[in-house]
Amino acid sequence: MLPRGGDIMAFVIKTAPIDPEEDVLSFARQKTMYGGKHIAEGDTIFVFASESEGGSGLVARGIVTSARGVPRDPSRERQTPRVTITVRRTGLARRRLGRDELRPCSIWNDGRSETELNFKLYRQATNKVVGISDGTAAFLEQFFQELSPSHHADPRP
Repeated sequence: MLPRGGDIMAFVIKTAPIDPEEDVLSFARQKTMYGGKHIAEGDTIFVFASESEGGSGLVARGIVTSARGVPRDPSRERQTPRVTITVRRTGLARRRLGRDELRPCSIWNDGRSETELNFKLYRQATNKVVGISDGTAAFLEQFFQELSPSHHADPRP
């Protein structure tokens, strides 16, 4: 992918459901949007399993171990850039975060991490790799930490 001067960035992939217990995850020919084409080896990536395909939203976190752009088809006038990536899983989500939790966050300019995720992942239903802000990466990290004993479970069924 394109060199970025050594910066490590964070990304999210929304994809068909996967086995999050696998140590190595491979994603071929993934559509990119919102800077997703800049994904590179060493980047952090958060994996969302698409609910419209039977997934449960945020399932895993990992480190990109390889990333390469998919060559464009010269016979097509317009096409979305695509990437093939391999990820070493570094964590499993401990709390739920998916479409239902993000749907209320729809004031697109409110600056919230939840809104950024809702906009980039669910405004268009397609599976994709997207770049995310540092604040949103920090927000997602919370879903991989143990709940404190004082944290009460969500009372909703």
